[in-house]
Amino acid sequence: MERPRRFRRFGRGRNQPHTLLPLRSESRSRPLSHTVSCWYCDYKFSALNGVLFGFGRRYSKQLKLWFSIGVGFSLAALVGATLLLVMELAASPSILPGTASATTSLLFGFSPQVHGLSFSISNAAYLFFATLVSVSVHELGHAIAAGSEGIQVEYIAVFIALLFPGALVALNDELLNGLERFSALRVYCAGIWHNAACCAACGFMLFLLPLLLCPFYLHGETPMVLHVPSTSPLSGYLSPGDLIVSLDGKHVHDEHEWKELSALIQDRTFKISNWPKSTQDYAASQVQKGYCVPTSVMDANTTIHLVDLQSACPDGFAEFRPSECSESSKLHERLLQAEAADRALKRYCLTARDVVMLNKCGNGWLGHITNGSSCLCSEGEWCLNPVQQQGLVWAEITYASSRSPECLQLQRDPSANSETVDSNCGGTFIFVGDLMAMAQSIQLTSYQPRFLFPFAAYLPSFLEKATVWVFYVSLALALLNSLPVFYLDGESILELALSYFTWVRPSKKGRALKACLVGGTLISLLTFMKVLANLYY
Repeated sequence: MERPRRFRRFGRGRNQPHTLLPLRSESRSRPLSHTVSCWYCDYKFSALNGVLFGFGRRYSKQLKLWFSIGVGFSLAALVGATLLLVMELAASPSILPGTASATTSLLFGFSPQVHGLSFSISNAAYLFFATLVSVSVHELGHAIAAGSEGIQVEYIAVFIALLFPGALVALNDELLNGLERFSALRVYCAGIWHNAACCAACGFMLFLLPLLLCPFYLHGETPMVLHVPSTSPLSGYLSPGDLIVSLDGKHVHDEHEWKELSALIQDRTFKISNWPKSTQDYAASQVQKGYCVPTSVMDANTTIHLVDLQSACPDGFAEFRPSECSESSKLHERLLQAEAADRALKRYCLTARDVVMLNKCGNGWLGHITNGSSCLCSEGEWCLNPVQQQGLVWAEITYASSRSPECLQLQRDPSANSETVDSNCGGTFIFVGDLMAMAQSIQLTSYQPRFLFPFAAYLPSFLEKATVWVFYVSLALALLNSLPVFYLDGESILELALSYFTWVRPSKKGRALKACLVGGTLISLLTFMKVLANLYY
C-alpha cells in the first residue's frame, strides 16, 4: 500500500491531496505526529530526507537516464496489465471458481507461493517481510526520483494497515505540479520501475545462491529433510537431517527432482490402471516392479488366505505374485513343468523389509538396477511382483543419515546409491499410497551443510523462500500499480500520458480519464472477486 501522489494538469481539485490512509501533511516547522487507531498505525521520521535528496542531486544525470527507462517500462506495463484484465473478463464474464489465470492472480498478490497453501505462521512471516521490503523499494524509487528532480522528501512513514506493513514518502504536491510533464512521469513511474528491478535482482540472487553458499554448503547432490509433520505418511520413517538418496532406484539430486520423479512414477502407474481390462495384464508386465525371491523362501512361505471371498495377507505383510514375462523363453520352459505352472497360480505374503534386500527384476524401476531389460532372475529365484490396489503406488525410498562424517561419506559414494545403505546410516523402506501427496508432505532443502552449526540446515531454505516471496510480492506490487485504478500510481501515470494529447480539449481528456479509471477499477474488482473464488472454492 502507498500514499497516492496526484498530478493534475486538468480537472478539479488541482492541489488537493488524495489518500486512503489517515495521513496529514506536516509543516516543516511543526514536529511530525504519529497516527494510531484500531486498524492503522504509523511512524513518521525525517532523518533520511537529506540523505535521499543529496543522493538524488549528486547523481541526477545518471538517475534521470535510469528513470527515463522506467517511464517506457511503466507505460508498457500499464497497457499490458489493462489488456490482461480486459481479456480475462472477456473470456469469462461471470464470477466462477477456477477461471482466473495464474498471471491474473499475480496482479493481486496471489502468487504460486500462497495459492492452495493453508495458512501458517511461517508463510505469514514471509509475506510480512516480503511486503515490507517490496513497498520500501517502491517508495525508495519515488524518493530518489524526486531528489533527482530537485524535490525533497517531507517525511517518510512506516505503517501497518489491517495487519499489512507498508511504507510511503510524502512529497510536496505544489513542487510536483510545477515539474515538466516528463520529469513528473519519471517520479510517478519510479516505484513500478524499482519493483521490476527488485524482481530482476531476486532472480539473479536465486541463480547465484548455490555459488555464494558453496564454501559452506553442498548443493544439488541429495535433498535433506527439514521437517516431517506428524500428519505426513513418512512420519516415523524419516526425521529432520535425513538425506533422501533414491526413489525406486533413481538417485535424487534436489527437491524439484524428488517431486518430479514422484509424479512420473504415479503417472505411469495410473496410466496402466486406466487401460482396458484386456490389456492391463500385458501393460503391467512391461513396466512391472519385481524382486528376485529364492524358491526356498517361496516354498516356506504360507500362501494368502481368503477373508470374505477376498485374498488377504496378515498385518505387516504384502501380497506378491509371480511375474508373467511372455518374451522370456527360459521362463517359458519353467512354466511347461507342472510344478512351475502350479506355483505361478499362487500368491505369497512377504514382508517389505525382507524383499528390499533382494535383487530387483522387471522394467518398472526408474534406476538401472535390474538384470538388463528382462524380468529374469538367477537360477533358483523367481521374479515376484507386488500386487497393488487401485489408486495406490508402490515405491522404494532409500535414505541416509547426515549426522556423522562416515554416513556422509557413504552417501556421497555413487556406488552406494544402488545398494541398501548401511543400517546405522539409513536404510530402504517401501511406501504404498498416494505418491504425490507423500512427496509434498515433507519439507526438503537441496543444500547440505559442510559444517554442523546451529540452524545450518535452515539458512539456505530461509534465504531461498524469502527471495522468492520478495520476487512475487514485488511483481504483484508493480503490476497492481500499473493498473488504471483510483488512488494507485496508474491513475497519475495515465493522467500525465493523456496530457500529451494536446489537440484534445481538457474537458474531453478529463472525461476520458474518469471513464478509464472507473472502468479499470470495476474490472479490477470483478477480477479480484474471481481470484478469491478460484482460491477458496
